[in-house]
Amino acid sequence: MIKVAVTGAAGRMGLRILHFLNQAEDIKIVGAIEAPGHPAMGSDAGTVSGEGDIGVTISPDLSQASADADVIVDFTSPSATLKNAEFAKASGKSMVIGTTGFTEDERLRLVKLSDNFPCVFAPNMSIGVNVMFEVTKKLASILGDEYDVEVVEAHHKLKADSPSGTALRLGEAAAQGLGWDFQSAARFERYGRIGERGGKEIGVQSIRGGDTIGEHTVMFFGDGERLELTHRATNRDNFAKGVLRAVRWIYGKSSGLYTMKDVLEL
Repeated sequence: MIKVAVTGAAGRMGLRILHFLNQAEDIKIVGAIEAPGHPAMGSDAGTVSGEGDIGVTISPDLSQASADADVIVDFTSPSATLKNAEFAKASGKSMVIGTTGFTEDERLRLVKLSDNFPCVFAPNMSIGVNVMFEVTKKLASILGDEYDVEVVEAHHKLKADSPSGTALRLGEAAAQGLGWDFQSAARFERYGRIGERGGKEIGVQSIRGGDTIGEHTVMFFGDGERLELTHRATNRDNFAKGVLRAVRWIYGKSSGLYTMKDVLEL
């Protein structure tokens, strides 16, 4: 039985993760964590997620709530995730992290911390999206630099970071296929009289509105044709199901940073 604690337990993703963890016969929820002052504080995690009482109270104390956990699932914010990763380093807990919005310095700090505990870190846990990463890289390598690459993503109006972590990863995948440095090639905005498109450029654009779960399209523009690769999430269940696969995979692994590519053996 894999024992799991969930941080960000009462958030949009946390609630679906709790639901699917609770359905799994080989997994037991032993902790649920939220930020101090959250309206769900002190409530039963199962009741909040619609499962009925499971005997796990939502708490602000990570060390107490995850004392018996084998794996900590983290969908919070970069600052909270780094704090939780410090705890995992000290306690030897495994982590599955889906938090996005890290700066480069924050990401590098997380990478260094994960040398000391087993960690799956992915901007998107969806199986379909992770296949899309691989296909994007392959298409870019086949089509080459005669095709212009653009990534467009759409999310709900409450999303805090932009572009999405998934859009950035898609841009990185295209850059890898082309043999380019993504940071040098990325173009995140266009406004005014900017002149013609650069030759070594990957555009990444964001749209925000309504309750859009998540949509990502990679476009390859050639002369006389356009190839589009699109993933649309219609609910958060596909992400939560990916989390379950990551939890099962990371359990018992050695310390180090892994991705969904490792989990899915792509």
